[in-house]
Amino acid sequence: MIDQTTAAGNTGPAMGVGALPELGIVEGFFGPRWSWAERRAVVERLAPAGYRFYHYAPKGDAHLRRDWRTPHPEAEAREIADFATFCRAGGMRFGVGLTPYALHDDFDAAGRSALMERVTALDAMGIDDLAILFDDMRGELPDLAARQAAIVACAAERTRATRIYTCPSYYSDDRVLDRVFGQRPAGYLEALGRGLDAAVQVYWTGEEVCSREIGPAHLAEVAERLGRRVCLWDNYPVNDGPRMSDLLHLRAFTGRAAANAPLLTGHAINPALQPILSCIPALTLPMLYRQGACYRYMEAFRIAAGNIVGSDLAAMLERDLLSFADGGRSRLGERLPPIRQRYADLSQHGTHEVLKWLDGGYATSAEDVQTQ
Repeated sequence: MIDQTTAAGNTGPAMGVGALPELGIVEGFFGPRWSWAERRAVVERLAPAGYRFYHYAPKGDAHLRRDWRTPHPEAEAREIADFATFCRAGGMRFGVGLTPYALHDDFDAAGRSALMERVTALDAMGIDDLAILFDDMRGELPDLAARQAAIVACAAERTRATRIYTCPSYYSDDRVLDRVFGQRPAGYLEALGRGLDAAVQVYWTGEEVCSREIGPAHLAEVAERLGRRVCLWDNYPVNDGPRMSDLLHLRAFTGRAAANAPLLTGHAINPALQPILSCIPALTLPMLYRQGACYRYMEAFRIAAGNIVGSDLAAMLERDLLSFADGGRSRLGERLPPIRQRYADLSQHGTHEVLKWLDGGYATSAEDVQTQ
């Protein structure tokens, strides 16, 4: 069931200078999963800053991905339902991202029934938003868009969620997707836009999977092709995978224009493996939108870091920003033990995540990416 008042179409109130698009969190990374206490801590820090939705879609939750036909165990389903209630109490909508692996290969009666059963189970957890995600799957079928649109329509007909999202198999123009998942069908994005109900919101990562820059010209061009504005799935500060989990993404947001706001239905960030430290860059995104041309990313970092972890740890992180964000843990070499000792001597909130990262506790392997 889709609430047409929250539809994703091209109409709606215009946003003025300094206006925020609807900001959100899409927990969509590979690797170690957050605890429920960590998720609550993120909501407590980001909801007051203007974040308005949380989509739970961790790659490590097999019941939402490769084992999607099997419902969550009762205890885990209860945890999700409790978190949904927590989000709403904090002023955030809660949604779940379901990746129905291989369903578009053969969307028969059995597949339709399995999808409806899973949607019903997710509804029972108290979801406000339902996202049907088609990322990380092969996509060479010539009628891929039509098949996926039919799956989204089936889920939308069954669910009690009032907003529906989808992520295309080709969620960026980045050609790495064609290399990994097969050549995208000609006119795929345009066909998907025509096949989806006008109220369905579409996730998009930008010109690249992990976009260095996202600007109005690109968003306008994609909206023209898709027939609707997109909701950004911004792959920053995410740091999953064998290469990126070696880095600690702490810098304030750059390369996103405040002028993007009226061209978006929303802007969701995919956070880093470190929940508390993720909140540092996350807090700078609303600053970027509100301040526009007056935004200064290093000043934003200092404000956000001080807010999240306190002045002492913030100063240390700024000192090590280049080494942590660009060089990475594996390149610290003989500097690692004394750096680790400096952080071990500091008892401030968030220090444990720095130490765990320095100890390799967040390392994500190629096998994780291939099997989750």
